[in-house]
Amino acid sequence: MLKFTTPIFLFFLLLNSCKEAPKNEVEEDPVDTSYYNEDYRPQFHFSPEEKWMNDPNGLVYHKGIYHLFYQYYPDDIVWGPMHWGHATSKDMLHWEHKPIALFPDDHGYIFSGSAVVDTNNTSGFGTEENPPLVAIFTYHDMEGEKAGKNDYQTQGIAYSLDNGDSWTKFDGNPIIKNEGIRDFRDPKVFWNAILNNWTMLLVAGDHLQIWQSDNLKAWEKVSEFGKDKGAHGGVWECPDMFKLNVEGTDTEKWVLLISINPGAPNGGSGTQYFVGDFDGTTFTTDQEVTKWVDWGRDNYAGVTYNDTPDNERIFIGWMSNWDYARDTPTEVWRSANTIPRNLSLHKNNGTLELYSYPIANFDEIVERSYAEKPVALKPGQKTQIPLKFGNQSEIRFHLEALDSKWIFSNPEGDSLVLQVNQKDKIFSLDRSKSGKVDFKSEFVNGIQLMPIPNVPEGPIEVRMLLDQSSLEIFLNKGQYVMTNQIFPNADYKELTMENTSDTEIKIDSLMESKVMRIWN
Repeated sequence: MLKFTTPIFLFFLLLNSCKEAPKNEVEEDPVDTSYYNEDYRPQFHFSPEEKWMNDPNGLVYHKGIYHLFYQYYPDDIVWGPMHWGHATSKDMLHWEHKPIALFPDDHGYIFSGSAVVDTNNTSGFGTEENPPLVAIFTYHDMEGEKAGKNDYQTQGIAYSLDNGDSWTKFDGNPIIKNEGIRDFRDPKVFWNAILNNWTMLLVAGDHLQIWQSDNLKAWEKVSEFGKDKGAHGGVWECPDMFKLNVEGTDTEKWVLLISINPGAPNGGSGTQYFVGDFDGTTFTTDQEVTKWVDWGRDNYAGVTYNDTPDNERIFIGWMSNWDYARDTPTEVWRSANTIPRNLSLHKNNGTLELYSYPIANFDEIVERSYAEKPVALKPGQKTQIPLKFGNQSEIRFHLEALDSKWIFSNPEGDSLVLQVNQKDKIFSLDRSKSGKVDFKSEFVNGIQLMPIPNVPEGPIEVRMLLDQSSLEIFLNKGQYVMTNQIFPNADYKELTMENTSDTEIKIDSLMESKVMRIWN
């Protein structure tokens, strides 16, 4: 008779018990690993759960919550009847998706606009104890447009008494009718502390109108701007205006943002800015040169938050371009936003320049940094740096001299080429071989160029945020910025740095860091 030793007996006992687990035991559901993990899905930029998104709208802070509304079509991944999508955040990094805020109605689709906290209840929609959030938006009557009318865009308002969870449209809509201007839209409203009333910015074709109101319901036009200023290669859109101190001084200036499509410096959509003065009714500037918030192809329709703590001026843009926005190679959703950026005004060589740089708390989602040793490259010399975190990383370094070429690459043969020519004061980006580029011919559109006329002497910081399908580049703390979509066939695995100058250059403080995923 065969006898089992104790260890062998226990082994078979355990094996048998595993095979005969109680049938009524509840098995855990498998973890859904597909959520926000589709091809090219951004891991630390905002994107909708599904379907089409474009312009950010109604950026406002209220009761500890940052609200992000956005142009949204819930039925397809291409543009359609516009709604206002909605998301909220406590830090502008991690976002909670909310139900659709505003739906089309008999007046038309819900186009872009803004939102304010009516602290003094001037509208009468709330109470002194519970002031309302008021959204101001453009109605777009598609049937009127198809019929050949010119007055198909008007302005409407809605209000919320529960911090944006639900909205009621004003019975008196539209609050501003149209006297025959085809492109009459995108109201940005803010409290005018000079006159103690409300100011509205409206674009009218290729210039700006400024309106005023005491109660957000009855409006009067008080001035115009821009018929002889700025770029006019396309329709003006998405205005914004705010006051900033010139860094290091007590001087205050007003900054006006105007998006334009087409007419951007590298083709398609872009956002220009003007620095000037505002007396409560009229904006003026002596600026003669057109200036751009971002020189990349993919930062459009950006606007800033109302009512932020400490009066920070925080900007978010739509990370796409109308040249190819409907054709990018994603299937579940389409489009993302830029990282929220803090705007500041600086004087360099007698010129006022608008800087944009990631908000300070972005550092809270940066982890697992790897520092490389300083590298001195002789003329023509290269160094290869393995990328440990692929397309979910932050890369920072300092250059004592700028003339250099930086190439992101992967084993599939994709390459994204960036180059600085300090002699000619030009930064360039070539995404012609960066991955999938043939979905629309306009996506490549040649090599992108960014003038860098006031870049300072000595070491400057280069900061790059590489997400699954985008690269944001900030030179010298946001003095010069480029934002671009990319669709590589696999994560970039290497960064090659080459000295293209006639003298030795030093690359210092190079740090690659993993950026944490923001979605649960």
